[in-house]
Amino acid sequence: MSTFFALMSRMKYISRWALRRNTSGETISEHSLETAVLAHCLVTLRNTRFCAEEPLSAERAATLALFHDMPEVLTGDMPTPVKYHSPQMRDAFRQVEESACASLLSLLPADLRGTYANLLQPNEQDAPLLPYLKAADKLSALIKCIEEQKACNCEFNAASESTLLILQGMQMPEVDCFLQEFLPAYREPLDGVI
Repeated sequence: MSTFFALMSRMKYISRWALRRNTSGETISEHSLETAVLAHCLVTLRNTRFCAEEPLSAERAATLALFHDMPEVLTGDMPTPVKYHSPQMRDAFRQVEESACASLLSLLPADLRGTYANLLQPNEQDAPLLPYLKAADKLSALIKCIEEQKACNCEFNAASESTLLILQGMQMPEVDCFLQEFLPAYREPLDGVI
């Protein structure tokens, strides 16, 4: 009996944003789906509008994003201020995540481990996709901040500002495009759009 997928389904029980009062909770499962959709979009924008001659796999980006926080079923969601407090904390948490990945992979039958190892721990060939995954992760965080601000929750104001600055600092045309073309809709009511 393998418990890998049963554990993966527990992503729906791991809450994000533990250091802030939330008007609406967000789980790692919800965040992973949104990050996958956003990663797919960013790579599609890259391939369609900015670098069509050397396409990247939007499908691979989306799949990697679906699994990017899976180790948190064992570690929980570490708040960003704690996780990045110091180089020692970053290194320690990286080791904890690597150990969690190894533990999760050990729950799979041997013939499936290689496939899922390449999802939990992206390989060298995935290096060009990693900036898009990071950007999608940050976009998802910004969208959460916007949703909380729309609900008059000022707890997310500072996180919104700092996350937007990080995204702008990435200097990725795909991110800038998303911020200009798609992000404004998240601030608007969507009644009557369809």
